[in-house]
Amino acid sequence: MTTGPYTGLAATFDTAAELYEQVRPGYPGELFDDLAQLSGHPGPGARVLEIGTGTGQATRSLLDRGWNVVTLEPGRELAAVARRVLAGRGAVEVVGSPFEQWVADGREPFDLVLAATSWHWLDPHVAYRRAAELLRPGGHLAIVATTHVCPAGGDDFFNQVQPVYERLGLGDGSDGPEPPEAFADPDVEAIIGSGLFDPPVVRRYVWSQDYTADQYLALLSTYSGHIAASPGQREALFAEIRRMIAARPSGTVRKYYLNMLQTARRAD
Repeated sequence: MTTGPYTGLAATFDTAAELYEQVRPGYPGELFDDLAQLSGHPGPGARVLEIGTGTGQATRSLLDRGWNVVTLEPGRELAAVARRVLAGRGAVEVVGSPFEQWVADGREPFDLVLAATSWHWLDPHVAYRRAAELLRPGGHLAIVATTHVCPAGGDDFFNQVQPVYERLGLGDGSDGPEPPEAFADPDVEAIIGSGLFDPPVVRRYVWSQDYTADQYLALLSTYSGHIAASPGQREALFAEIRRMIAARPSGTVRKYYLNMLQTARRAD
């Protein structure tokens, strides 16, 4: 978590906005089907406030449902790309502001407040209260948390590469990604503890994507820790990753993602 809105590592993504648009994956369609059902909005017209647009990875699916979206993105370059790629897709307004500082300017309360892989950057002492204030009675908060996992039988490349990270001073002390069942739903206790929402309903989704060396290194170039690494660290790391992938018969790696959708009704 940052010490203030949009500082530190949270601000690194704006330096790679165009690449972020090209390589960051979206989310499973099933997640949005479940979100529509859990929030009580299976059809069009829902008023949604999205926190942390990026370049619209989740926003696209919200608009595809015919929902009306105000989406907040504090990064100037990210917001500019989002406005360009979302133009003509539906009723969307991209606002360049951190959530903690955004002023609603008399807007009607929202049916849904959604944070897709962005809530962990927010100040929880502010975020839960603000979300509740911006929701209509009976509205919902939805937090999507995303992590890299390795299910049984998954690609062991990510375990093999950990010593390289450690040698270059970029390691986190782990042996690689854990299986999906090792991860607790990260925001459930805080949602309940806020006293502002009913106990959340949780849905979990595991899926994978294959990457060539070029594709995987481009993806890594949009991650905050890799952006913040020194040029020497990044060059050495990327060279070794490229060598390791080139030595594989497939010439690819398979990365598994776990999305955790945590949806809670505002307590009235």
